[in-house]
Amino acid sequence: MPSPTLPKGKTIHDPGGLASSFEQLGYITDPALATAIFLAVNLAKPLLLEGHAGLGKTEVAKVLAQFLGTRLIRLQCYEGLDVNSAVYEWNYQKQLLAIKIEERTGLSVEEKEKHIFSRDFLMERPLLQAIQEAESSPVLLVDEVDRADEAFEAFLLELLSDYQISIPELGTIKARHLPLVILTSNRSRELGDALKRRCLYHWIDYPSLEKEMKIVAARLPGIAEELERQIVTFVQAVRRLNLMKAPGVAETLDWARALKSLGKTSLDTGSVEDTLGCLSKSMEDSAKIKAAGIETMLTEVG
Repeated sequence: MPSPTLPKGKTIHDPGGLASSFEQLGYITDPALATAIFLAVNLAKPLLLEGHAGLGKTEVAKVLAQFLGTRLIRLQCYEGLDVNSAVYEWNYQKQLLAIKIEERTGLSVEEKEKHIFSRDFLMERPLLQAIQEAESSPVLLVDEVDRADEAFEAFLLELLSDYQISIPELGTIKARHLPLVILTSNRSRELGDALKRRCLYHWIDYPSLEKEMKIVAARLPGIAEELERQIVTFVQAVRRLNLMKAPGVAETLDWARALKSLGKTSLDTGSVEDTLGCLSKSMEDSAKIKAAGIETMLTEVG
């Protein structure tokens, strides 16, 4: 398997260097995640990132593309996603216009068909764009692949195995430069073994207190240290409650931005109640947090 083509002057020597580079861009990794990204790039293997929503899986692809200075191509998956939306589609209006024009010519049916099913009439979608990238290896983000159905998952296998796509009218199109593929999953359903075998795998869990504080400090420079500590400690306590949807790091950052924009330097009962919608995204979860006792939780936060 050939290696990805990185932009000129861009190299990744080891996981530690990658972690440092990511941190400079505001993304805090840990040794296991940094190693997984490093191996995905150097072994030209897709990387499947699983974990709860809001923990920075999508951000890995964005920061990797930013660090390498290469193009990020994103395919957002959803139920019913098909080839026309993900890979390619024929420009039917342009084809019909061409057919009308060619009616006046002496071309045979075979010649007309060959013309209207040429690349001039092909509309490239994210997966085809990724293997057609001309300058260097792009970062291809297949986001929330668990939302797509099993038929689409099966279609991905050719791309992830051989970095090629078969189009009946044109044949097999191979990648010009191997894309760096990041797949994310919130595990709303179990992915097939065939897909997993083609990928490196890493589970992103909720961060420790220390790591989450580093994330907040990196994303919100200038936030008061006391407020930062209180926010993260409170969120960690909320995650221990039996909620329908525990807040992720994304919610921690949203809440910290909200409190900072309100001019808060420390937490109090009123500010928590007024901004609870940043952490809780359902009436039931908000009720559980209030039932646990916001004042009591704040006392524990200190």
